[in-house]
Amino acid sequence: MATTKTKAYGVESEKDNLKPMEIERRDVGDDDVKIKITYCGVCHSDIHTARNEWGGSKYPVVPGHEIIGHVTAVGKNVKNFKEGDVVGVGCLVDSCQECPQCKNDLEQFCEKGATFTYNSDDKHLKGKQTFGGYSTSVVVDKEFVLKIPKNLDEAGAAPLLCAGITTWSPLSHWKIKKGDKVGVVGLGGLGHMGVKFANALGAHVVMITTSPSKADDAKKLGAHEVLISKNEAEMAKHQGTFDFILNTIPVGHKMDPYIGLLKIDATMVLVGAVEPLEPFHGGGIIMGRKRIAGSLIGGIKETQEMLDFCGKHNIVSDIELINMKDINEAYDRVVKADVKYRFVIDMASLGD
Repeated sequence: MATTKTKAYGVESEKDNLKPMEIERRDVGDDDVKIKITYCGVCHSDIHTARNEWGGSKYPVVPGHEIIGHVTAVGKNVKNFKEGDVVGVGCLVDSCQECPQCKNDLEQFCEKGATFTYNSDDKHLKGKQTFGGYSTSVVVDKEFVLKIPKNLDEAGAAPLLCAGITTWSPLSHWKIKKGDKVGVVGLGGLGHMGVKFANALGAHVVMITTSPSKADDAKKLGAHEVLISKNEAEMAKHQGTFDFILNTIPVGHKMDPYIGLLKIDATMVLVGAVEPLEPFHGGGIIMGRKRIAGSLIGGIKETQEMLDFCGKHNIVSDIELINMKDINEAYDRVVKADVKYRFVIDMASLGD
């Protein structure tokens, strides 16, 4: 298949800083949409992959799966998108589209393996891997392109494509509704979106954090209460009172304190810790028929539903806009949790 050279930013090895590079994008096929990228969010997964912290990184790596851009060309079979449309691309760019999971709009669980936006085998360019949104343009199968509501700020909408759907999907799947008491553990890129969504769904939202300094921000984002998890007396007051807990902590941690907060038959969903957890006491879930579950991003249909909800409620992420040349400093700041609450790259700066 014919290709076009494209400007990008990426790494050649796990020890490198990100730097300018040139990559190849396939030319537009019959089912493809070509997108000029305007903004790309910075996810902690980008850092894990660039630095091979999860293992399996294939170099060079061009990260970025929170992509917003404008359509510049479409293939002859594309009916739902036209030149000039504002669109998004999230964590997925392909799947088999034939297995039961794909047929059930759960492409992230494709039985033959989903094609992720970066660091996956490219189905179209033999022997190549996919490259992400730290680049000037991308070509994506029409089934994996999302419509961005016109009223949303483009830069603020970028993190919805990962942080947004990662927190929306469990709230939607477990049918959070008006009057539910929902806890959100951790106020970062994921947690701040969880607070916004749970509030918009009508829940009574409690931000659960170790940091008293985050209380004011949490309430501005939509939390009705703030629970300091290090305060044993406060934790005791909330024992057995939560209908649902969204746990966004990104590292292994003690689970028992949070399990104790759940009502009988209630659920805590993990979306952050893709690594071993500390052992927890089985009695904590047995003695209340409680559930610990996990959730991975969301399918394309659900992601579009989330974006439409954001359009209706005017929800975007709180961001800090940066230039491409500042990405290495931004990575270090993400690791230190020094961002409120998501970095977004102005991709026009890649052309400078």
